[in-house]
Amino acid sequence: MSNSTNTSSITPSALALLPLGIFLALFIGVGSYLTYQGVDFAFYQLPSPVAALPAVIVAIILSKEKLNKAIEQFIRGVGHSDIIAMCMIYLLAGAFAAVAKASGGVDATVNLGMAILPASMILPGIFIISAFIATSMGTSMGTIAAVAPVALGIAHAAGMDVALTAGVVLSGAMFGDNLSIISDTTIAATRSQGCQMKDKFRENVKIAIPAALVTMVLFAFSSSVTTLPAANPIEWLKVMPYITILILAVSGVNVFVVLTLGIVLAGGVGLFSIDSYSLTTFGKDIYSGFGNMQEIFLLSMLIGGVSELMRQQGGLAFLTQLISRVIGKFSSKHSSSENSRASELGIATLVSLTNCCTANNTVAIIVSGGVARELSQENGVTARRSASLLDIFSCVIQGVLPYGAQALLLGSVFKLSPLEIVSHSYYCFFLAISALIAIFVRRSATKFEKVF
Repeated sequence: MSNSTNTSSITPSALALLPLGIFLALFIGVGSYLTYQGVDFAFYQLPSPVAALPAVIVAIILSKEKLNKAIEQFIRGVGHSDIIAMCMIYLLAGAFAAVAKASGGVDATVNLGMAILPASMILPGIFIISAFIATSMGTSMGTIAAVAPVALGIAHAAGMDVALTAGVVLSGAMFGDNLSIISDTTIAATRSQGCQMKDKFRENVKIAIPAALVTMVLFAFSSSVTTLPAANPIEWLKVMPYITILILAVSGVNVFVVLTLGIVLAGGVGLFSIDSYSLTTFGKDIYSGFGNMQEIFLLSMLIGGVSELMRQQGGLAFLTQLISRVIGKFSSKHSSSENSRASELGIATLVSLTNCCTANNTVAIIVSGGVARELSQENGVTARRSASLLDIFSCVIQGVLPYGAQALLLGSVFKLSPLEIVSHSYYCFFLAISALIAIFVRRSATKFEKVF
């Protein structure tokens, strides 16, 4: 990973960011226009991988390398370990969702949820479950894969707004992704800033908890359902795959193991409880689940390739240089406390812009980490503070990006446009507000040390 994110020897270039602008203009612009025109499923009229193709072509044209070399760089980005890992999660998540639905697991789990959740607490309950799983697993993607099908079923059964329900799942998943000590974002942030995970967690939690509480209150008032449909007898056998996933998640088992075992258990339940369910049917359901993830699979690979080309051409280096210059000019004219605040805002802006370009919060932290550490050391920002800000704002942006992996996965499950989903990612909005308040109402390091 270090080789693919080193920008020190690359000449900064704003032009290198053009491919991202082209993709956004096509993907969001066309979808928004068709929505305004009243077209059904507006964001599906121009498939997102097709919208990414012009960006790929422009990124290759902009390269100063020979054509073969530019294509090699693109393929290197497509095959990056983070991209491949996401794509494998997509496939396993799609297979698990398809098999669980075919074997009756989704319906049984929805029925269990209706039996134990009060009508007024459905949305806050889904948020807490998602947050708990994500904190335990350390991955928002694995959480969404496990929770989204159940949440969708509950939303349909209770007559709730499915876009709002998807936003609840996304909010809980990003809460856990941000706070979990085994999350790759936490690992990247603490290593790049040179601080302990527990110190970063303490700094992080006092910003995240207020945002989570406000979010749950909003979700409680947004619950439009007053009564739930009568629950049927609980089928514990069919619920077992989901319960197993929860237990494994709490135990910190690798997400690939969790989803694979979930597929096997869901298929086993179908073979045991449904006479017409055979091994052939089981195999077809797995493949059908793979097919359901085709669009997000292709888009993630193409965006990964474009991101690598933008990095090679100086787009990410341009962002880091721009932020460093702004902070440098500000620092020469203001007091040390104001410089610290400006540095914190600079760190937040840097990782946010980088995340917009890479659509990957972990990569954004790694790319921004070196500059963030320099800014923090030069202006009196503690390592745990800079690590916390890196993680917070990368997760904020990742949770509101309509072309981010999380929104795309939820869009595939809920059959909604990613833009609809991220507009209901209320926790991410409140987390950003909470973090900005923490920056502007900044206590001295001495007072902070006395408290913690």
